[in-house]
Amino acid sequence: MQPTKIVDLFAGPGGLDVAADKLGIPTVGIEWDSAACTTRRAAGLETWEGDVRMFGPSNCPEADVLAGGPPCQTFTVAGSGAGRRALDQVLEFVKRLIAREDREEIQKDLAKLDDERTGLVLQPLMWALDAIDSPDRKPYKAIVLEQVPAVLPVWAAYKEAFEGEGYQADCGILHTEAFGVPQTRRRAVLIARYGADPVKLPAPTHRVYRKGVERDRGEENLLEWRTMEEVIVRETEFEVISNYGTGGDPKARGRRRSTEPSATVTGKIFRNRVVGPGDTELERFTYSEAGRLQTFPTDYPWRGRDVGQQIGNAVPPRLAMHVLCAAFGWDAPSDAMLRKLDSWGARGTDETDADNPTDGERQNS
Repeated sequence: MQPTKIVDLFAGPGGLDVAADKLGIPTVGIEWDSAACTTRRAAGLETWEGDVRMFGPSNCPEADVLAGGPPCQTFTVAGSGAGRRALDQVLEFVKRLIAREDREEIQKDLAKLDDERTGLVLQPLMWALDAIDSPDRKPYKAIVLEQVPAVLPVWAAYKEAFEGEGYQADCGILHTEAFGVPQTRRRAVLIARYGADPVKLPAPTHRVYRKGVERDRGEENLLEWRTMEEVIVRETEFEVISNYGTGGDPKARGRRRSTEPSATVTGKIFRNRVVGPGDTELERFTYSEAGRLQTFPTDYPWRGRDVGQQIGNAVPPRLAMHVLCAAFGWDAPSDAMLRKLDSWGARGTDETDADNPTDGERQNS
């Protein structure tokens, strides 16, 4: 299929939109975080700043592809059981939406949830069903959704729902380093395409990182995973001391060498220490360096506040390019296509400069 335009819900600073741009596909992103919108505008990406719930398919009739990565926080609450309860609630709402129960009644019940973010994961399904049920019946030709692994049961329910509406669909967990992203990160991904042609998630191109296993070991038909030093050039080898996965315990901090992929990039990326030989302190990552670990272009114009959170929340453009190609029934992106992600170029508006983290953002507090 040849898409006309993508409407990207919860678009963030533009991870998927960057990939689409390099594939030659126009996008419009809906995002309520003003800081992320500042970055998007500086990058020249079409942006609607506001609540996704205030828009619908009729606002963007030319879009024939739906994409989105809804907030995930309520599904990943550890220990208390809140994440499990939120998941059960969402799955029940999915059944009600598929059955075409009265939307006003559903909205009233959604308003009763403990955390309004829980219901936001339903927005892509609402948009898809509204497009199908519109007077001129214009189902989206393709749908692409991604989130943390905990959301996979929701995507599985969506898959079943979409298949009942004339789509072919697939969903599962993808490792970002298996697609050439120099970072270990797992994402739950769903792709669906309207019609009879079968759909499959993209096939890995690189080996999955295993601690203690050399990069030349593994499936011979796959490339070696990429390292931090392939995208971040410094005068010496370095190690990153990360708080990721420690539960806040400083004794459990992880360490990754520059000859390995980064640990998952989070909104706290600028708190990570970067050390050289003998644990000598080095400059912490710049905005550009942190963005490159997510495969954003080197010159991507990060702007506004909370840039670390913008970067950490984004879908890696390189992964997005593979997912989009699979969703459209295209071959996997070529090396030449992927290299286009290295540079963004001058476009958009020049707003407040934010080339590097402030001293406060570099601190470990």
